[in-house]
Amino acid sequence: MVELFKPTRANYVPLSPLSFLSRTAAIFPDRIAVRYGVRCYTWAQVMDRSRRLAGALKAAGIKQGDVVSVIAANTPEMVEAHYGVPLCGAILNTINVRLEPETLAYIFDHAETKVLLTDTAFSASVQEALAKTPNKNIQIIDISDPDVPGEALGRQDYETFIAKAEPHGYDLPKDEWQSLALNYTSGTSGRPKGVLYHHRGAYLMAMGTIPAWGMHGHPEYLYCVPLFHCNGWNHVWSITILGGTIHCIRDLSAASIWQQITQQGITHFGAAPIILGNLVNAPADQVAPLNRTVEVLTAGAPPPAAILAKCAALGLNVTQAYGLTETYGHTSICTPQEDWADLTADALAVVKARQGVCLPITEEISVVDMTTRQRVPHDGQTQGEILIRGNTIMKGYHKNADATMEVFRDGAFCTGDAAVVHPGGYIEIRDRLKDVIISGGENISSVEVEGLLYKHPAVAAAAVVAMPDEKWGEVPCAFVELKQGEAEPNLEALTSWCRERMAGFKTPKRFEFGALPKTATGKIQKYELRKAAKKFG
Repeated sequence: MVELFKPTRANYVPLSPLSFLSRTAAIFPDRIAVRYGVRCYTWAQVMDRSRRLAGALKAAGIKQGDVVSVIAANTPEMVEAHYGVPLCGAILNTINVRLEPETLAYIFDHAETKVLLTDTAFSASVQEALAKTPNKNIQIIDISDPDVPGEALGRQDYETFIAKAEPHGYDLPKDEWQSLALNYTSGTSGRPKGVLYHHRGAYLMAMGTIPAWGMHGHPEYLYCVPLFHCNGWNHVWSITILGGTIHCIRDLSAASIWQQITQQGITHFGAAPIILGNLVNAPADQVAPLNRTVEVLTAGAPPPAAILAKCAALGLNVTQAYGLTETYGHTSICTPQEDWADLTADALAVVKARQGVCLPITEEISVVDMTTRQRVPHDGQTQGEILIRGNTIMKGYHKNADATMEVFRDGAFCTGDAAVVHPGGYIEIRDRLKDVIISGGENISSVEVEGLLYKHPAVAAAAVVAMPDEKWGEVPCAFVELKQGEAEPNLEALTSWCRERMAGFKTPKRFEFGALPKTATGKIQKYELRKAAKKFG
């Protein structure tokens, strides 16, 4: 049969998350869209403010394909940027607020930033970065928070910038492959890479999250995930679809999060496992056991089963997801099975710590042998590399074709993550390939050792890395953060405790106690710990 028809305006519309806001603002104009302290905006107001931001950027000379960078906490301005910047055809570049000035300066130059929306709370590092970057033509717009002191760096603030602007029209991009966002990786080795997202991928990720997480109604969503990280896992767009309320939060302390959950009727939030650990290990007067269930999505690192069990006891139903900056955030999710209801609490926590199966919008996730590149058996033992195919894979690394080709192999995105596949197809990460410890020819999963350490009653957080050893090549070195008020345990007793629960070659040969270095998203910075461990060997 000869195909006679081609796409027309009637039957083909480019997919873009921009369409979500116009629909929700029309249907639920008076519902609260964003709350932040005493400030709140309806969906109609968010629509108007986002269009004014787009109009202001156009008036400032921003054209399609230009980069608008944002350095800000999770505030209403950050939410509006996720619509206003791409609405005028520009590329949204949200930047980690905790980066050092040298890396900020590099990003400003590499991204060719034209306009910078910057939270005055971070003015010190931003000002130093602006002095260092070769890009000297950046227009500065200050985001001022009356509750947080900071120095203005630009000629006008955000509210003035958008107030005098004409609202921009609401046209979707002509091409859904058009770049929407530019997100820089954490830069654990060398310079961070710029990951380019397209409109199609963001639309599908937002849509796919809703059924995968079982969302419905009008969620009260607490934004604990920084909006600079994978665009806040794309949840800003998912919550828009449902006409829910986005609760912005700057203070991510356990006390602040528990207060928001109880006082604002929070129904959903996302958080890294380290945040969950803080919540369950907080002082008793800060913890608020719930008489209802709050749905929590966690990703960023494999969550210890012990933490998941404690969360469940407090009313937090945690679902594990997995993804990378290059995949718009989560690409697999630990979808529950009916027979899990028969498991004990501890057994349930173990299976829920797995990274799961494909989201509805992920085409395929496979685990392949590192040498043969054949799929590993579903035995929960044989380890290989995770490969992903689907529409929520980045376009590529900005200005870095070689790095892009390196990860686009075997017809898939090669993650560099090591995992096993359990019967039933659920994947479980064992490590980043670079984090596997090879001791005397035996592979040791740092994640496995960490999971056991989390069961120790004094341990709040743990990270295990390789330490050089003359005899074995590498041995495990554990960095441990203790719970508040806990005394440093006796090393001999701690080592004995570990040996009773794992093979001797897996037992850490050195323990270091203290606060663990973390990124702004709550990930433990293992590269810093690896550098420290090298000095011990």
